[in-house]
Amino acid sequence: MPPDSTEAGPSHPEEMRASVDLRIGEAIALKATARATPAGLVAVAVLMGAILVPVVWLARTRARQRS
Repeated sequence: MPPDSTEAGPSHPEEMRASVDLRIGEAIALKATARATPAGLVAVAVLMGAILVPVVWLARTRARQRS
């Protein structure tokens, strides 16, 4: 059987952790954990900007062409 996926590896000195344990009634239970470092969050922000800036530019260009 594979090891439990919630086991954490070695931690980073600036690592941030979050966990949520959600239970709805008796049938639904959700447990989630997340780990992130400041460098990882900056990388995600740069990637999202690289995706969203061209999308906004294309949407505005298309809206102007329809007018």
